[in-house]
Amino acid sequence: MKAVIIDDEKHCREVLTTLLGKYCSDVEITATFSNGAEALESMDKNSPDILFLDIEMPGMNGFEFLERTTHKNFGIVFTTAYNEYAIKAIKHSALDYLLKPIDKNELIEAVEKAKQQNAQKTSSRVEQLLSSLNLKKESKRFAVPTLEGLIMLNSEEILYCESDGPYCTFHFTTQTKPLLTSKTLKEAEEVLQGSGEFFRVHHSFLINLKFVQKYIRGEGGEVIMSNGKNIPVARSRKQDFMKVLERI
Repeated sequence: MKAVIIDDEKHCREVLTTLLGKYCSDVEITATFSNGAEALESMDKNSPDILFLDIEMPGMNGFEFLERTTHKNFGIVFTTAYNEYAIKAIKHSALDYLLKPIDKNELIEAVEKAKQQNAQKTSSRVEQLLSSLNLKKESKRFAVPTLEGLIMLNSEEILYCESDGPYCTFHFTTQTKPLLTSKTLKEAEEVLQGSGEFFRVHHSFLINLKFVQKYIRGEGGEVIMSNGKNIPVARSRKQDFMKVLERI
C-alpha cells in the first residue's frame, strides 16, 4: 500500500514515517512533501493509495490542495493539531482524521479504514467536504472574544493580525483602532485561513494578501501593507509566500 505524506513540519513528517514503519509495515511511503504546491507537481508520478494530509499549512492548506488536485482516487487521512470547524466538516463528510500528536492505535485504525475506502466514495466525500467548506468561505463575519464580551468582525476589513503573547491584536483597513482579543494568533489563523486571503508570514504576523503593496527582498524579506506598515517575512516561510504572491 503506497502512501504520501504532506506536512509543513519536518518533525511531524518524521514521526509519522517512524510510526508507519513500526506499526503499519504494509504501508510503503513513496514520498513526503513540506507543502501542497510541491506535492501537486508530483501526484501523477506518485499516485498513492493513501494520503496523509496536514490541514494547517502556510501558502496552501490541506483543503486548498484537495481543491486543486485532479486526482482524488486515494484514501485520505487528515492530520491536525486542532481545528474545531475543520474536524466537524471532516466528520460530516465521513472522512478520517488524526489529532497531533498522533496516537499509534488511532493511526493503525485509520490505516485499516483507508484500506477499505472505495475510491469513488472517497472522491464523493471529498467533494462534499469541499462544498461545506466553501459555504463557510461565503461567511465574512465571525465573532472574537474580548475582555468585554464578543465582537463581530468582517474578515474583509482586517489588514493584519499581530501576536501579543497569549493574545492577538487585529489591525483594520478602516480608521478603527486596533482590537486586542483573547484569541491566539494560531486561533485567528484557523478562523481566517479558509478564505484563502490570509497568510502567516511570520510567527508573529498573519496578513491579508489583498492589502500587500510591496515585497522587499532580504534573508526573509518584508512586506509593506497598504497602511505603510512594514512586516517581516520569516526565512522559513519565504518560499511558500513567494509562490502565493505569484498566484495573486
